[in-house]
Amino acid sequence: MLTPKEKDAIIKKYQIHKDDTGSPEVQIAVLTREIAEVQKHLEQHKKDNHSRRGLLKMVGNRRRLLRYLKAEDEKRYLKFVEKLKLKV
Repeated sequence: MLTPKEKDAIIKKYQIHKDDTGSPEVQIAVLTREIAEVQKHLEQHKKDNHSRRGLLKMVGNRRRLLRYLKAEDEKRYLKFVEKLKLKV
């Protein structure tokens, strides 16, 4: 789980304009960080199926947002995926 300070830092890093908190880039960046946290948790707790289900939901949500961003502006999508170092 991200602390508010960590989340604010991610938002500041990826926001498009000053008051941006909900653009696809910000949402994807926050989800990517949360996914990494849950993956680290699941390495220690292999049988935690409730967290595994949450992880799958987050991955699906991020995939949906990435698909939306690609449909809206492919150049922005490619630049952002490279910045986050995601597999395409």
